[in-house]
Amino acid sequence: MNQGWIVKLAVAGAALELFCGAFAYWRGGLMAGVAALIGASVATGAQVAAVALLRPAMQASGATFQQRWVIGMAIRFGSFLVIAVLLFALRATLPPIWVATGYLVTLLALLFGETSFLHDDAKP
Repeated sequence: MNQGWIVKLAVAGAALELFCGAFAYWRGGLMAGVAALIGASVATGAQVAAVALLRPAMQASGATFQQRWVIGMAIRFGSFLVIAVLLFALRATLPPIWVATGYLVTLLALLFGETSFLHDDAKP
């Protein structure tokens, strides 16, 4: 079984993290860059976990696929709760708008590209 998809997903996530952190640093300074990087990292972790859970069930029965999909959505919701806790706990240190921006930009971009990581790599 080819595991190259996880490397591609991790690289895509890391590139988005770098972009978010650099843009926030450019627009808002060091703490904005750190905040965006934290938000983007949480999003990347959630998306990698969700795709890793769903991908083996792509050819499984409908019930198995649906169960894995729901758990993946729960992982993403859990990452949202982590961001909410971080926003509350670090509100005096990190700019909340940059934490949220890094999270949303990264999660949405990876969600829109998710199908490319769910395909079967064994195409002729």
